[in-house]
Amino acid sequence: MSSTDLKNLAADNIDVDTQNKTVMKISFSCFAILFMFCVSSAIAGEADVLQVKVSGNGDKTYTFDVTVEHTDTGWDHYADRWEILDENGAVLERRILYHPHVNEQPFTRSLSGVEIPASSKKVTIRAHDSVHEYGGRVVTTDLP
Repeated sequence: MSSTDLKNLAADNIDVDTQNKTVMKISFSCFAILFMFCVSSAIAGEADVLQVKVSGNGDKTYTFDVTVEHTDTGWDHYADRWEILDENGAVLERRILYHPHVNEQPFTRSLSGVEIPASSKKVTIRAHDSVHEYGGRVVTTDLP
């Protein structure tokens, strides 16, 4: 092998080494961006029910005022509903939350005209978010 061949081979190896380093840098950058996106979604956490006020309406229906807290980040991750469950875990009613509450935390929303079976003495309220679904703090309360 001539000295020119050796120089060309060395130059080719340097180019390949430089390309490998560039690919590794790009791969790491993509991984870092993906990791930050996943972490930012996880930081918002699950939706928590903080407080529930229940009042009877006199016509065998109830009104629920439910306070929810969730670090809404926008349309991709927000508290999107809360539900009223009977003592066996069956959903009796749900209140849909149609938009994020990024600048309003915690927030309270009401639901009236809720019919609860006479046999129920207490209910549980849980919140749901668009990423984690369920899993945050729930509140179980006696009916008046």
